[in-house]
Amino acid sequence: MTAQSFTVTSPGSPDGAMLTRRNAASIGDCGGENVSPPLAWSPSPDGTRSHAVILYDPDGAKGLGSVHWVAYDLAAAKASLAEAEGTSELADFVGGKNTRGTTFYVGPCPPPGDQPHHYVFSVYALDIEPGSLAPGLTRDELLEAMRGHVLAASSIVLRYAR
Repeated sequence: MTAQSFTVTSPGSPDGAMLTRRNAASIGDCGGENVSPPLAWSPSPDGTRSHAVILYDPDGAKGLGSVHWVAYDLAAAKASLAEAEGTSELADFVGGKNTRGTTFYVGPCPPPGDQPHHYVFSVYALDIEPGSLAPGLTRDELLEAMRGHVLAASSIVLRYAR
């Protein structure tokens, strides 16, 4: 099987760009608005039946990592998520559990004074039919369920510090 080209972007933010307070978490003293940034991906390879998105901060929890968002069962024809779509109650995806136990996007909230954390937005093109996976999967459970079903994957890294 030949590797397929697949690219993820965040319109208006190049790889390595800083997220804004608008994207930061609104809980506790994080001071943000908890608005998920826009994402776009293409081209989905032939045979794509669904997509999944994972947002992971490898710097979080003092280097143990934090999961900020798990979403799957995005339609094969879908090639983007609009700004704030990750936090919408009307979102057209199944939410998995993030580190906080919620099923929607939770924005960055690194400790004040930390170096900028790296937020890895990964998108996966899958040969899994929508509705095949149980709701509420954790990142690790989703990764295990996707094993052998990923047709293409790509990531963009955005950063944030307080």
